[in-house]
Amino acid sequence: MFPFSEADPIRHASPVPESSEVVIVGGGVIGVSTALFLAARNIQVTLLEKGRIAGEQSSRNWGWIRKQGRDADELPIVMEACRLWQQLAEECGEDIGLRQAGVTYLARTDKDMAKFAKFTQLAATHDLDTRLLDGAEVAARIGGMARSYAGAMTTPSDMRAEPWLAVPALARLAARKGVRIIENCAVRALDITAGRVAGVWTEGGRIATTNVLVAGGAWSSLFLRKHGVSIPQLSVRATVAATEPLPEFHAGAAIEKDIAFRRRQDGGYTLAPGGSNLLFVGPDAFRNATKYLPALIDHPFGTRYLPAAPSGFPDSWSTPRDWTPETTSPFERMRVLNPAPGQSDLASIKRGFENLFPQLGELRLKTTWAGMIDAMPDVVPIVDRVGAIAGLFVATGMSGHGFGIGPGIGRVMSDLIQGNATGHNLDRFRLSRFSDGSPIRLGPAI
Repeated sequence: MFPFSEADPIRHASPVPESSEVVIVGGGVIGVSTALFLAARNIQVTLLEKGRIAGEQSSRNWGWIRKQGRDADELPIVMEACRLWQQLAEECGEDIGLRQAGVTYLARTDKDMAKFAKFTQLAATHDLDTRLLDGAEVAARIGGMARSYAGAMTTPSDMRAEPWLAVPALARLAARKGVRIIENCAVRALDITAGRVAGVWTEGGRIATTNVLVAGGAWSSLFLRKHGVSIPQLSVRATVAATEPLPEFHAGAAIEKDIAFRRRQDGGYTLAPGGSNLLFVGPDAFRNATKYLPALIDHPFGTRYLPAAPSGFPDSWSTPRDWTPETTSPFERMRVLNPAPGQSDLASIKRGFENLFPQLGELRLKTTWAGMIDAMPDVVPIVDRVGAIAGLFVATGMSGHGFGIGPGIGRVMSDLIQGNATGHNLDRFRLSRFSDGSPIRLGPAI
């Protein structure tokens, strides 16, 4: 039910084909969604996943599908994604826990409210139902909280779903539409001829193709750097917990400084610390440090640091940076990136929840887990073609926003690969923004 591991059975085991019109590297929500929309245009797609579909961050996230708090350039895509989630949930014919129960950001101070008010102005230009609440309305909306708040921002049309159900359901839908999905099959390298993609080398052999999408989440930077494509992506560990069933005090999702919570389909709540992640400092962290300075200055206490990642992690000091198509790659050595949850984060979750809802008694957890979020310096993703290598596309660095926006990015990438108009201005998400002298423009820290 909860996040997958390498021990889970392989559910997609198609043979490795000799050729495919498009090859997608990565079986998370972005790769699966892109495959779905390509298949809808009768394009032959092979999706390759080194471990399990949704085995990493696509099943380990909070399960929020939100328009609220989005970057202005992301907002039109996530609005489309919300419509697509509803459409795809119906097409799947499975209950993925999709519910329109709203997202609420709780404000402790007037400064928080001023920040929220700024977003409501943006929301109004898109006809969103985002609005501000005063303290009394907050208390009425979320019952039993021991703390009073200055107010809140809420978007009732925002949704929630169970990621460990939703993304595998999308993969099954894609397979029914003709997508060839192969789990436990790592892509070791691109085959590049005369400056353009000619195929991919997998652990099961070569696949001839002229179009490759890299949607590898935390692994994208390591894979692309081997081919001379540098992206300043880092990965941070986020810890999550699931409670046993509890009385319903809020049907949607909410967050404040110390705790985030979201009602689950099974009657429990998914919990996380309000704004605390952990960065393992490796070679990429040093290489890209200057690009992350604006974010560090703007939000200096949002990330904690450890000097080295566990062996085999994407930015571990011991992880190989080069290998050949004939040798075992780092992607095979770690089929599923399954970090241990942080004990200090779990203590923070327990303390934050019990302090906010003391009447519920001691917190009883059903399970805990952690995931590695692929982050960018400006907190918005790369969604682009790679100019230096014809036929190579990248969608990565979703910065913790990937689950909700996934179907929207998938539709956009499908059209980008086909050479069609995408319907959105993608300039903010271009790969070259980190090398063309543009200043780092931070996305919203809410």
